[in-house]
Amino acid sequence: MEKQDLHNFPTAGFLRRLMASVYDWLLVIALMMVASVPAVALLDDAVGSGNLLYQLALAGLVAAFFVGFWTHGGQTLGMKAWRLKLIATDGESITYRQAMQRFFSAFVSLLALGIGFAWSLWDRDNKSWHDHWSDTTIVILPKKGHALT
Repeated sequence: MEKQDLHNFPTAGFLRRLMASVYDWLLVIALMMVASVPAVALLDDAVGSGNLLYQLALAGLVAAFFVGFWTHGGQTLGMKAWRLKLIATDGESITYRQAMQRFFSAFVSLLALGIGFAWSLWDRDNKSWHDHWSDTTIVILPKKGHALT
């Protein structure tokens, strides 16, 4: 697809983004559980909420999931299911820097009692705070079989 094709697609609203996010977080939680099995087996009681190294490893796994999918195709599995794609506001694929900026600024959106996510409800372009800060947007892709415009 050419960049102007994606750039002209409608932007995704809050509910659609939320549903894709639910799919993704179910997958991420499952990955974290699988990744925890060897840690628990090897370290037993040393793994838990007080173990900083363990927490950082899980945070790294979450970052790798989102940043990896966003920079390689612009879609997580949840986004694919809901026909969403993350692009730069100029219509290009996002860079690794934009993906990292989006990932970390999403925590700011969350820490502000989720207001950064809900912001897309009032934003004229359906953008959250982290969309604005990372210069990205999420568009809705057409159903299969429909011509690209």
